[in-house]
Amino acid sequence: MGGRSRAAVLLAAVVTLGATLVPAAHAAPRPPRTAVLDGARLQQTRARIQHGDPRLERALKGLTARADAWLGQGPWTVVDKPKPAPGGGVHDYLSQAPYWWPSTPPTADNPWGCPYVQRDGQRNPEVDSGTDRQDAEKVFDSTYDLSLAWYYTGRRSYAEKAGQILRTWFLDPATRMNPNLNHAQFIPCKYDGRAIGIIDFSQSYSSVLDAQAILATGAPGWTAKDRTAMGKWNTDFRDWLKNSDFGAQEGAAANNHGTFYDMQLAALAYATGDEDLARRTVLGARARRIDPQIAADGSQPQELARTRSWHYSTFDLVAYTRLAAIGRHVGVNLWAYRGPEGQGLAKAVDYLLPAATGATSWPYPELEFHRYAASDVVHAAADAGDRAALKAVSRLESPPGGDLWALRPAAEQLDSIAG
Repeated sequence: MGGRSRAAVLLAAVVTLGATLVPAAHAAPRPPRTAVLDGARLQQTRARIQHGDPRLERALKGLTARADAWLGQGPWTVVDKPKPAPGGGVHDYLSQAPYWWPSTPPTADNPWGCPYVQRDGQRNPEVDSGTDRQDAEKVFDSTYDLSLAWYYTGRRSYAEKAGQILRTWFLDPATRMNPNLNHAQFIPCKYDGRAIGIIDFSQSYSSVLDAQAILATGAPGWTAKDRTAMGKWNTDFRDWLKNSDFGAQEGAAANNHGTFYDMQLAALAYATGDEDLARRTVLGARARRIDPQIAADGSQPQELARTRSWHYSTFDLVAYTRLAAIGRHVGVNLWAYRGPEGQGLAKAVDYLLPAATGATSWPYPELEFHRYAASDVVHAAADAGDRAALKAVSRLESPPGGDLWALRPAAEQLDSIAG
């Protein structure tokens, strides 16, 4: 045995075998396969938190405070509304057009006060009662906050609550929502639903997709059965969005509705494994969206024409920056694109910087200006390498609840149109 005992040889073999097996047994979990968020970045941020990085303490306290507030709320369901969707059923999502108002006081013969008339930017308070819109937004916000809080802290209660909310709204037969938006933003006595209502989900459902991806990394209470069922719901919703008449109409929209449609479709495509559709959608946004919607100086003329011009200018860029984030996953750098007149996402963000930093006032109509509305899109541009945005970050106004970009680096609409 060359001077080595049989025991020593066996011990060496065991050590060698152990060295081979241990890394596999203790390999770091894969990052979440998120559609908008960068899963690898989330994983790195979690490691920083676990090592006590003090630069993340304030943001983490803000996130967990939001998650804690959700623990005592919900779950919510579409079947709780007082009346089913006109022309639909109790499981169909229902919302009402926010800027349409009754033209006459309601009477016994005309209980809605019809006909309804449009007042751009002025929200009718009746849309927040009797439909599913408010509850859906709570589902979106809560599952996102709870899943992120679980990922960073490991607290079981956050994951279990997120799973309960998702199952109740999307999966349980007695309470689930049908995977369509046929009755979104109806107008009493006029339309049972409108294509424009797709934006009810386009704003935030991609965050729910990311929440699902985060929970799929091993969250307690989110089972393989849940993941499979949720994947089926997402696929059905993707196909409705892609193939329905309402989807075609919204996809043809020339303003923020079209941008959000592309973002929503690309996110669903990526989340459901259709990376080719995701890539084609992001690529198509160059000529279909950026070229006609962003001017050579970076302004967005269609959004500037609104009574909430600041809100809608930042709002449209939320969709663009999230679409660019999806593009990163499928090999498309939307930030690098320049249109025939030099249009691009960075130039559009730079157009907002004087007002975003407080250097100048916003010179266009705005019923309720909030400087912080631009904070996330400026962060996104800075992360993408825009030097002007990077210099502006330190002068941004933090939104209510604090700046959470370090923990969820994907743009959100920070000022509410309902505020």
